[in-house]
Amino acid sequence: MINEIIKEFENKKIVILGFGKEGKSSYHFLRRYLDNIPLVIADKNENIINDESLKSDKNVSFILGDNYLDNLEDFDIILKSPGISFKDIDTSKIKDKISSQIQILLKYYRTKVIGITGTKGKSTTSSLIYDIIKNNQKKGLLLGNIGNPIFDYIEELEQQEFLVVELSSHQLEFVTYSPHISIITNFYEDHLDHTKSVEDYYKSKLNIVKYQNDDDYLIYYKGSSKLDTWINKTIVKATTLSVDFDNTLLYTYCSNNYIYVDKKKIYNINDKRNLIGNHNLINIMLALTVSKILNLDNEKSIKAINNFKPLEHRLELVGTYDGITYYNDSIATIPDATINGIKALGKVNTLIFGGLNRGIDYSEFIEYLDNADIDNLICMPTTGHMIAKELKKTKGKNIYIVDTLEEAVQRAKEVTKKGTICLMSPAAASYEYFKNFEEKGNRYKELVKKEK
Repeated sequence: MINEIIKEFENKKIVILGFGKEGKSSYHFLRRYLDNIPLVIADKNENIINDESLKSDKNVSFILGDNYLDNLEDFDIILKSPGISFKDIDTSKIKDKISSQIQILLKYYRTKVIGITGTKGKSTTSSLIYDIIKNNQKKGLLLGNIGNPIFDYIEELEQQEFLVVELSSHQLEFVTYSPHISIITNFYEDHLDHTKSVEDYYKSKLNIVKYQNDDDYLIYYKGSSKLDTWINKTIVKATTLSVDFDNTLLYTYCSNNYIYVDKKKIYNINDKRNLIGNHNLINIMLALTVSKILNLDNEKSIKAINNFKPLEHRLELVGTYDGITYYNDSIATIPDATINGIKALGKVNTLIFGGLNRGIDYSEFIEYLDNADIDNLICMPTTGHMIAKELKKTKGKNIYIVDTLEEAVQRAKEVTKKGTICLMSPAAASYEYFKNFEEKGNRYKELVKKEK
């Protein structure tokens, strides 16, 4: 299979678009097998020309700076990194030239791929399915948006039984193949900084279904109203299996303290587990549906679920300090995720929220906060400040406007009641003052643990 992949790139004029983690992976892959072909690297960051791995390469040239997206029509293959946005350019003349690591994976290995997308929950669901597969002693890899570029593992793909791949809308935007098993967790308004509209965002995600056949599977959460609406108006050739609460007509549902799959009682939700909250029960239902399709051992799958530890920055317990229990949910970059976290934890006395304004509608979130049993709302820029102005100062609710995370944590230490929870859950992206949600979450944890 490697030889077939390499042939795609032979005698082609290739541009590697974006030289971050995936772009570097693409470069090193091509150089392993085609060490002398000319390559062009295009990136807005002009400093990549100083990258040590490129200095001895006489067959690489660069298009750098603000105009790095110009003249893409000149190339036969545009090997695009997912972080590069085409929001403001016309792709009609280059669409057929756009490729990616995900495109190559799906073209050659789609029958092994279990692909997971959705606005929220895809990392947890992907990791949970991967753990189930490992606990059933099956060979597999966890790849994709979770942080592992495909080309770093290209030589191992042939030997694997299953490839569990987390897929973002950015990665799915231009693909022309779909996975054998496709999972969609939910649809919420997001990534309006990357796409022209929320409709385009949803359409990108639905490429996970668009190219499936009648021997493939689509699994999705029917309780996500936006997702269910979009699925119902999409041509789906695959066998569709939906999951939800209390709908006994579905293939998988949760009712009366049990999860049922294919009419069989499979999982007691009162079992001791680390994944709390209804949103994680949805992830478990999706994972158990995959386990059934793959004919895996129920006991081994359930053991994997109950032993699974939440991923970092996802309702992550930081610890209890001076009688206050702190949680880090920096991955919650939309209002619905923050609300899910509050409901899952209970006893949230202080909420720290706010981040980059990406044009998301916060009206329902504001209404929720007005009525929530949370004493202290600590509002960070920019969305936090904006929301603070709209909140009704109901009796007993304290609204604090701060400028930094340091101020937010210090205020939380002062006002949070002992025996309760302080939750940091932004309901917005972190890019305004932090590189990403990981950096914000790590800084929060440092500040929580720091002595007064």
